[in-house]
Amino acid sequence: MFAAYFDRPGGPENLYMKEVMKPDPGEGEVLVKVSASALNRADLLQRRGKYPPPKGASDILGLEAAGSVAGLGPGCSGRWKIGDAVMALLRGGGQAQYVTAPEGLLMPIPKDMTFIQAAAIPEAWLTAFQLLHFVGKVQEGERVLIHAGASGVGMAAIQLVRLAKAVPIVTAGTHEKLEATANAGAAAGFNYKNENFSEKVLEFTQGSGVDIILDCVGASHWEKNLNCLSTDGRWIIYGLLSGGEVHGDLLARLLSKRASIHTSLLRSRDKEASSGYQQAFTEEVLPHFSAGASPRLQPLVDSVYPLHAIAEAHRAMEGNKNIGKIVIEIPV
Repeated sequence: MFAAYFDRPGGPENLYMKEVMKPDPGEGEVLVKVSASALNRADLLQRRGKYPPPKGASDILGLEAAGSVAGLGPGCSGRWKIGDAVMALLRGGGQAQYVTAPEGLLMPIPKDMTFIQAAAIPEAWLTAFQLLHFVGKVQEGERVLIHAGASGVGMAAIQLVRLAKAVPIVTAGTHEKLEATANAGAAAGFNYKNENFSEKVLEFTQGSGVDIILDCVGASHWEKNLNCLSTDGRWIIYGLLSGGEVHGDLLARLLSKRASIHTSLLRSRDKEASSGYQQAFTEEVLPHFSAGASPRLQPLVDSVYPLHAIAEAHRAMEGNKNIGKIVIEIPV
């Protein structure tokens, strides 16, 4: 089979489509014929040699996939049959013609959804769902500040905050991105490049601040985050785009607000925990992607690249111009 590959860490120019061995499903695993995958920041970090896959995971890029069941390993429960349309959050291996996954980590694709659309769901939407409900325990009426609001996770989080009857507030770096977040349901949005978002958030919330912050940025935002975090607020860190080294009196500021910091990485979770998130997501959220659902949730696809153009897809994400997900189409 063909897969996205690189022989040594470095820039996008090191990526190419390589012929590799097709995997065989193990005990309790399903073989999926992949029609589409999607690109994530973790793929960029792995390509640079800064985010190796967890022990036992495929070293092929790709944390999500959408396609059809092509084989069943020994011990499968009968939940899936050959030909079923499925999508999955993976620890690796999604940007290939075939991938294996534990049967409990697969989710059904809604009947009126394409593989391209479905590929934009697993990583972004499960990350946002897990951060909001399992880590942040969002409640109705709470205010949630979402950094990188126009990213895949950001656009998913906006809609999930609305579904939870809470209030999404976002930051983004361009007018076009803020406009897209408003269309997705953001109650307010601020350009972190030319506005003091903490002052704007406090103004919007009439001085009370936000109850939850979803932060994939890290160091550069820490003071502003604390300025606009409410008393007893939850600051959830799931990425460090600007680095992790903080200079300042972080702990005293945090203590003065009785606030808490939580951190989360989905990729390193064990299978049992991941299966729990996906079962809850399948039951509570997935029905809202179907036509006629109210409210209707929609994955946002920014662009589609064929697998042989994987280097261009990486350059596009590194340019930080995408609104929503960059999807990789896998050849037949």
